[in-house]
Amino acid sequence: MKDRFFYLRLLRVSLVLGALYDLGFAALMVLAPQVPARLLALPLPERFYLWLLAVLLSMLAVLYLVAAEDPRRYSAVVVVASIGRCAGAVALGLGALQRPELGGLWPLAAADLAFGLVHGVLWKAQR
Repeated sequence: MKDRFFYLRLLRVSLVLGALYDLGFAALMVLAPQVPARLLALPLPERFYLWLLAVLLSMLAVLYLVAAEDPRRYSAVVVVASIGRCAGAVALGLGALQRPELGGLWPLAAADLAFGLVHGVLWKAQR
């Protein structure tokens, strides 16, 4: 029983960290899009697309924070977060494979995969 609560706490932490990661990227997309573009050697899309992505990332981040409050009650959000992060990793990886000039997507794919796996493993462990 004690282990389940330990994993539940870790799950909450992972959801909060995922939310902060997404909120950080959303803020950069709006306030300083050149920073991640330069760091990841990626071309800058039109601002409209960055703003749209920032809104969607912010919405996801808020859902993660809601789920972090009570992961058992919002277990569907945790499952969608886990699967969605892994799917995002695949999409980012495919983009990098198809267009070598988008190689800066690999670190983002790795981060999404890591968050997705951690959320999923901790969700399963706390059950």
